[in-house]
Amino acid sequence: MVSRSDPLSHLVEPMIEVRGLRKTYPGGVEAVKGIDFEVDTGEVFGLLGPNGAGKSTTIGMLTTTIAPTGGSARLAGFDVATEPIAARAVSSVVFQDAVVDRGLTGRRNLDIHARLWGVDPATAKVRIAEVVDSVGLTELIDRPVGSYSGGQRRRLEIGRALVSRPRVLFLDEPTVGLDPRIRYELLDVIKELRERSEMTIMLTTHYLDEAERLCDRVAIVHAGRIVALDTPEALLATLGREIVEVRMHDHPEAALASFRSKGIAGDDAFSVGSTVTIPWHDGSASQAVSVIGEIGLPTAAISTRRPTLDDVYLRLTGDRLAA
Repeated sequence: MVSRSDPLSHLVEPMIEVRGLRKTYPGGVEAVKGIDFEVDTGEVFGLLGPNGAGKSTTIGMLTTTIAPTGGSARLAGFDVATEPIAARAVSSVVFQDAVVDRGLTGRRNLDIHARLWGVDPATAKVRIAEVVDSVGLTELIDRPVGSYSGGQRRRLEIGRALVSRPRVLFLDEPTVGLDPRIRYELLDVIKELRERSEMTIMLTTHYLDEAERLCDRVAIVHAGRIVALDTPEALLATLGREIVEVRMHDHPEAALASFRSKGIAGDDAFSVGSTVTIPWHDGSASQAVSVIGEIGLPTAAISTRRPTLDDVYLRLTGDRLAA
């Protein structure tokens, strides 16, 4: 991956380049409202947001399955609207819905995909062996896919996308619907993929741990717009080292105003429902807890914890990331 601090980085064309990309569906529904971002070669880039935020529509436009209403998007220099075949040739996608044939073996699924992509049989045999090993399906590959678990099918889906040796791999909610243990196993597979090659990976998710664990940078998406874009660490740093949560019996907005007037809360504090969230940047959050107690407002509970990307999203949008 090209470092963004590298003085020569401006000379390297981004692997994904999006400018003013928009999608309006019939009836005037604006799913994507003019977004801009770039993704470098070898970078893992995440679109983070709840269902309906516009993430899958964005992936659909980048993979040429959805026609943009406006703006532009390029993969390895190829415009997805005017050069769709070339854009498809350098990319692969794993959609939310399964596309593997359950009646066939895993190996047969991979072989058919290789033929569709024009990979000659000898090369395909070698690639399939490599892919099967990389996604951990060696012992299952000759069994019918109908006998696979949900997590094993997702591994096969990823393996299928890798057979064509894409320069860009799109993963649309890759672990949705999987139980926690299988999710973590699949995240290990994806993490190993990025460590083995310079392949660019772009994924959509509403899971906080996926974004923090896998992504070099994250674009937080809300109602079709990108409301923040940075590394997970930098996004979390905007909320300080600790969060003070104050659950009020009533009037949380008035309590927030009072906390601000007392110098306890800054402009980055916010309230959602009955809870006031105060980012604490300096010193110990226990100091804030003591001062809040001295004010004498009718609080139901006070707690402290580390900030999460959900807090970042809440501060920016007033909504939670959880679907």
